[in-house]
Amino acid sequence: MTRRSSRGFTLVEVLVALMIVAIGLAALMTAVSGAARTSGYLRDKTLAQWIALNRITEVRLTVNKLGENSDLGQLEFANRTWHYDTRYFDTSIATMKRVVVRVWAGDAKTKGNPIAEATSFLGSTLWTPGGSNVDWTTASTPGPQTPAAGGAAPNGSPTTPNPANPGAPTQGTPPVPPPNPGTGQTP
Repeated sequence: MTRRSSRGFTLVEVLVALMIVAIGLAALMTAVSGAARTSGYLRDKTLAQWIALNRITEVRLTVNKLGENSDLGQLEFANRTWHYDTRYFDTSIATMKRVVVRVWAGDAKTKGNPIAEATSFLGSTLWTPGGSNVDWTTASTPGPQTPAAGGAAPNGSPTTPNPANPGAPTQGTPPVPPPNPGTGQTP
């Protein structure tokens, strides 16, 4: 009788193939879990940043009620508990403060590094609004506006009446053309 040689995998070859598959699956699971962890961290960081910016907005709305140099708070946001620390620092300008808000996930007992931090400045105005605007076409700053038309500006240059707003003088700027009757827009 003739003997047929059967071809197939030996036990060693099967074990080597299983080891290669196992190592590949382990690397794949590590990559997937890393991506999921990063996604969760970015979600928490985004929520914490929103909380910090919301807190800065609250501080700006209650600017006349600043008293102490810090305050702590806890809130529920996105079905989770968060806590924040708001601190107020003096600046080189006496009427201005620097506000720093730090946010952590969890209640006030949670320790560690904050997930997000936002900084803002608040204070009273240093100059009248529009008083520091520069007319870049003439490279000069406009003087304070007076209700009377004509006359002279504080820097001595003559003023001309503005046809678009007769009570507001202009200094060397061309008059604004009237709007087109059909469209209501200036040409």
